[in-house]
Amino acid sequence: MITPYKNNKSGKKEQVAFMFNNIARRYDFLNHFLSLGIDKIWRKKAINSLKGIPPKPLILDIATGTGDLAVAALKYDPQKIIGIDISEKMLEVGREKIEKKNLSHTIDLQKGDSENILFEENYFDAATVAFGVRNFENLGKGLKEINRVLKSKGKLVVLEFSKPQVFPVKQLYDFYFKRMLPFIGKIISKDYAAYTYLYNSVNAFPEGDNFISELKKAGFENCKAHRLSFGIATIYSASK
Repeated sequence: MITPYKNNKSGKKEQVAFMFNNIARRYDFLNHFLSLGIDKIWRKKAINSLKGIPPKPLILDIATGTGDLAVAALKYDPQKIIGIDISEKMLEVGREKIEKKNLSHTIDLQKGDSENILFEENYFDAATVAFGVRNFENLGKGLKEINRVLKSKGKLVVLEFSKPQVFPVKQLYDFYFKRMLPFIGKIISKDYAAYTYLYNSVNAFPEGDNFISELKKAGFENCKAHRLSFGIATIYSASK
């Protein structure tokens, strides 16, 4: 199992929460800076993949972080968006952002665990996850929990990093993710391990057909994968 801090004996979930608490105040800046703003385009495309969900939907955003994907989901005029995350510091930043935008009446950010979602079965019309499933301690359990709280025909959209295979994008990606990201991340966030973990966790993630298999095991149907930006990221969509 890939964890952020190799010499720490606590579980992955605890380490991930600590890591995000540690970098929360710099997270948004680093996210947009290190991706050259492309992450904003990816999020819009991921949200567009929810097309066809019912009007006034109830949406669950898992591993919501500072709430960027939840804000993007407002395009569907939802009844409510509930974002959950295990990092209280990330949620604090997200709540401040949402209050400034006067969106607190629609978006509610709560501390919550993707592997133990505190909502009843068949509750949400749609669920989203952006750059969060590779941080699950137990991927299969997390996906089954998402399936449980979705209504019949409810839709799941996952945006996650993947590994490009085409020359020279693969070589540039490896150099940037393995060498440059940890260096820049350390200078700005003061946490070298967080951005070393990013590269290692992406490499360990079961992307493409392997993740589609995980979705099917968790009970999802109509599973599809759409690669973005030469395969640097992938949008997965599925329904219950």
